[in-house]
Order: sequence, then C-alpha cells, then structure tokens
Amino acid sequence: MSARRAFLILYTRVEIEEYNPMVRSRIQIKKIENIAARQVTFSKRRRGLFKKAQELSTLCDAQIGLIVFSSTGKLHNFSTTRMSQIIQRYMPHTNNLDHQLDASLQPQPEDCAILCKEVAEKNRELRQMKGEGLEELGIEELAKLEKKIERSCARVRHMKGCKLAQHNKRLKEKMSEVAEVHTLENQSSSSSSKHSSYLQNYNAKLDTSLKLA
Repeated sequence: MSARRAFLILYTRVEIEEYNPMVRSRIQIKKIENIAARQVTFSKRRRGLFKKAQELSTLCDAQIGLIVFSSTGKLHNFSTTRMSQIIQRYMPHTNNLDHQLDASLQPQPEDCAILCKEVAEKNRELRQMKGEGLEELGIEELAKLEKKIERSCARVRHMKGCKLAQHNKRLKEKMSEVAEVHTLENQSSSSSSKHSSYLQNYNAKLDTSLKLA
C-alpha cells in the first residue's frame, strides 16, 4: 500500500469520526423509552454479558450461572455446567447471604464512635460561635474563630441588604400603583366636574333665552 493511499484512508476515517456523532459516542445510562431500541440493546448487551461470563469461566476455571428476565418476562440463562447443579450448589448459601446482608445493615461500633465524635465536635464549634467555652482556646484559635464569625456576619449583612432592597422595591412598586390610581381618579373627577359645570351654564343660557322670548 502506497503512502498516499494510507494517508487518504486515515484522513477519511478521521473525518467520519469527527463529523459523525454516532461513531464512538457514549450512551447515557438510563431507561430506553423506545421499545424497539430497548429490545435491540437488550439483545446486544445480553450476548456481551454471556460472552464475558464464558471468558471468565475459561480463564479462571469458575462455575458461572446467569439468569436474566427481559422486560417482557422472557427468560434467558447461561451456565458453564448444568443450571440445576449450580442452583443446588447455591441454595445452601442463601441463609448465609441473608445473615451477611442483615449484619451489613446494622450499625457498627466503629461507625457509632466516629459519628458521636463528629457530633460532639460540631456541638463544641456551635457553642464557640455563641461565645461559650472560649477558655480552652488559644490565641490562634481565637483569631480563627473571630475571622469565621466576621465572615458569617458579612454574609448575614449582605443577605439583610438584599432582603431590604427587595422590600423597598416592592414598596416603591405599590406606591407607584397607588399614585397611578389616584391620578386616574382625579382625572375622572375633574372631567365629571367640567361636564357638570358645562351643563349648568347651558341650562342657565337656556333659561335666559326662554325668559327673553
């Protein structure tokens, strides 16, 4: 193969991988909503799983039994020997597995000791933030505590300023709405008073003309 031909093949492969989003794309691990795509993926992954199990059995001389139920309820199984033999070998260990699971769910003494220590430490820090139990602290620890309190106060002041600004903004909006309502009421009252005065003048002129007549 010439160097030019090899270059063209490599360049074409790079172009395909760069512009085709389906090449070497990572599939997001979540439920596949499309039923047809889900069945295709299940079939491919199941074959891959069984192949890996076969390789593990060949490499490590292990007895492996796999039982898989699809979303439609169809049974698929794989075993390096007879499945009944593997199940019979597995059954005596079920009680031990349940016992191990229950033991793993129970809190361990080491974990309880660690949690109690963390709770005590947090309570001590909380008391120090309140100004209690400061006698046991040294100068450096007091300085660190002072900086921590100052940062907390700065965050509190900042949040207070934001809340006040929002409150003032809402008050100004309400005041502008009230002023707009008053303006509309004044305009309507002035127009009605002008209309009434016009009617009075018209009636007076009409009475005068009638009297002259």
